[in-house]
Amino acid sequence: PLSNKFSLAIYGILAIALIILPLWFPWKFSPAIVGYIGVTVLFVLLFSGMSIGLVMILVGFLGMAYLVNMTSGLSFLGTVPYVTIANYSLAVLPLFILMGELAFASGLSDELYFMVNKWIGHWPGGLAMATVGGCALFGAVCGSSTATAATLATVALPEMRRYNYRPILATGALASAGTLGILIPPSNGFIIYALTTNLSIGKLFISGIVPGIILSILFMCTIYIWVKCDKELAPRAPSSSWKDRLLSLRGSWGVILLFGVVMGGLYLGVFSPTEAAGIGAFGAFAFGLIRRRLTFHRFIEGLLATMKITGMIFLIIIGTMIFGYFLALTNVPANVSTFVGNLDVNRIYILLGILVLYAILGCLMDIIAMVLLTMPFVFPIITALGYDPIWFGVVMVVMMEMGLVTPPVGLNVYVISGMAKDVPMYTIFKGIVPFLLALIVMIAILIVFPDIALVLI
Repeated sequence: PLSNKFSLAIYGILAIALIILPLWFPWKFSPAIVGYIGVTVLFVLLFSGMSIGLVMILVGFLGMAYLVNMTSGLSFLGTVPYVTIANYSLAVLPLFILMGELAFASGLSDELYFMVNKWIGHWPGGLAMATVGGCALFGAVCGSSTATAATLATVALPEMRRYNYRPILATGALASAGTLGILIPPSNGFIIYALTTNLSIGKLFISGIVPGIILSILFMCTIYIWVKCDKELAPRAPSSSWKDRLLSLRGSWGVILLFGVVMGGLYLGVFSPTEAAGIGAFGAFAFGLIRRRLTFHRFIEGLLATMKITGMIFLIIIGTMIFGYFLALTNVPANVSTFVGNLDVNRIYILLGILVLYAILGCLMDIIAMVLLTMPFVFPIITALGYDPIWFGVVMVVMMEMGLVTPPVGLNVYVISGMAKDVPMYTIFKGIVPFLLALIVMIAILIVFPDIALVLI
């Protein structure tokens, strides 16, 4: 509505005025005060509806101009975008995105789902379990949760409807299982975390394998218990013969080979993450040609989708860098880290407080923006408390998974809602509640048994 747009415009103007107003004052604020003002205005602008990348660029630029001078601010505005995007290691992101898009265009998702369905589709809630398994396997070649959910929905949703699965289970399982795409490597979530913290992408990828398997099992156990408590949720599908089960394995060789080459090469140190991404993208392209499923039209669609996703993420990364330089001048992250580190409380309570904060932020903003925005503050605290940064990366990705299905943002829920237009939004949100409990259990397991994330490193 026009009135809403007018209100958002007013909020935006007021927020920008809060930034520019100090420039007119005859006295100077201390860098720390400017930093806190900048962070406050950042959130005001975010909730006014502005793009997260543009907001961080705006606040960072004006903060630099105030603390140093306008020439310095303009200099950063002109050089940081090029220096950031020209980084060779950043090529890993669009290449892995392209790998997932080409894997989808090659029809890998269909074959993976029906393969898992042949093996466990006859179990209680078997088709929903097959959806979890299909998402986990497709996540091995696609680093995006929304892409994983949307891709599997095209094949799993009609199949579950054919066997009269209740919408609350069918859509809830799809939205939740799709989040496995950012936990099972290759993962865009791990890449973003690594670029923000200067950690090894390869180690983060490997750290996600065991937790990804465990979470997949937890999701399947959730479905089994739920269906056992209410058998009307999911009528049993017919059992497949052993011949059909064995024949179905033919459709999985491409994923196994692609995942083995990419992750095996990373684990053995044969090639770097960027080289692995390039090999993975080429492998997905070659697989599509061999199977004759990758048409020219689908190839162009995959390239365009990759460009759109990459452009959006790169804008956020550029904004993060400019805003990060501004924060570094204010010493706000260091002050916050020192304050929290000196608190006379057990470090587990601080960790739980951070996780609660992320659970709240995951309800309010995009998960990539959430990580990039908070890492300058949170990462120094985590390292100061003695937590392993690789382990915390896995915990962060699980929290990102929660953010993908929690209202009101819940991006995966909106994706599934768009594909199941006859299912009310509140039904899908009700369907993800049991899976949210599984995610909380996964967080608890990681806290109690941190070596689960580090055992393969």
